[in-house]
Amino acid sequence: MKILVTGNMGYVGPLVLRHLRESHPHATLIGYDMGYFAHCLTGASRFPESLADQQYFGDIRHIPEQILQGIDAIVHLCAISNDPMGAIFEKVTLDINHRASIDLARKAKQAGVKKFVFASSCSVYGFAEGGPRREEDALNPLTAYAKSKVQTEQDLASLVSEAFTATCLRFATACGMSDRLRLDLVLNDFVASAFASKRINILSDGTPWRPLIHVKDMARAIDWAVQRDRRDGGSFLTINVGSDTWNYQVKDLAAAVANLVPNIEVSINKDAQPDKRSYRVNFDKFSKLAQGFLPMIDLQSAVKDLRDGLVAMQFRDHEFRTGELIRLVTLKRLRESGQLTDDLVWKERSNA
Repeated sequence: MKILVTGNMGYVGPLVLRHLRESHPHATLIGYDMGYFAHCLTGASRFPESLADQQYFGDIRHIPEQILQGIDAIVHLCAISNDPMGAIFEKVTLDINHRASIDLARKAKQAGVKKFVFASSCSVYGFAEGGPRREEDALNPLTAYAKSKVQTEQDLASLVSEAFTATCLRFATACGMSDRLRLDLVLNDFVASAFASKRINILSDGTPWRPLIHVKDMARAIDWAVQRDRRDGGSFLTINVGSDTWNYQVKDLAAAVANLVPNIEVSINKDAQPDKRSYRVNFDKFSKLAQGFLPMIDLQSAVKDLRDGLVAMQFRDHEFRTGELIRLVTLKRLRESGQLTDDLVWKERSNA
């Protein structure tokens, strides 16, 4: 089996490569990435991409078709990956997350690729009152990032066939240690704040709901999707990925961190305006279809994982929100230093 992983040099990618290498030791693993965050290594004991058989550097908006020849499955992680980046780089977000994703899927189908695994997001539910959201419920994307995920899901549905299946994994909010850690995610931010300042400031009133999933469990779900038979869910499947036990209010996440990192003060902004991003999610379909690949890591273990990872890094950065572990900060610095264009193209390539 030959598997192409796009966006493999980000937060989730290193864990995906490691899991696929362990799960499919004889598979050929190929990475394709722009390299924006290649230098943002955190406590890695080896260069994560050494687990791949081949690593390509390139723009997903212009991926060479020859790379797709002989590929059996594509794991499409590549994206402008959160709401703040989407707000600053809205046009680029739609170009990369939606248009380039569908172009890749079309090229993949023409090249004979059998399976397309798309990393979508539970953020497509936006603000959702009432019970946990199921896949069939109405969507309410509030940001460019969430809208790009919805548009890609919709267009992928029209491309599938008996020979080309697509699985859209609507992931809960990621958390946990990685070879390229991100600290612009809620639980990761809380643990980093606990270490850096002995204080967690919750900017909202603490009541918004967030479903979470550990990056290792994301990798397990991706492995399931790579192996999924079309008889289990059809040629096109959109599925919430996470665990019902991981639907938490933000204040509960802060409390879990305070229980495991000593002498922490938690501050809640009780006068804050309501956070529009609040949703619980139902994961029944995933629990039914993905037996053997369900989440294994709980909240306490995830906090310990981050705690131990930051200790190993000797992390004490009081200014981490202005550092390279915040993805938007890294992109801004690359652009301001003249290395990236406003469209997030490497200058030396754009001038070639």
